[in-house]
Amino acid sequence: MVIPVTTQHYVMLQRPLLYTAVTRGQRLVVLVGQTKALAMAVPTQATGRRWSKLAEWLADAARV
Repeated sequence: MVIPVTTQHYVMLQRPLLYTAVTRGQRLVVLVGQTKALAMAVPTQATGRRWSKLAEWLADAARV
């Protein structure tokens, strides 16, 4: 698995998201990008509210 890590989308640079990406790799994980971006992601522990439509999608699926 190749994971791009850049400062371009700095909002996504959060430890939990990086952890999830790395742990999903089955045999090999390669981080490609900027060391500055990785340095920004690692100390960021707190994530804000995740604005997902999952609950809405599940409710729609239950109605079908």
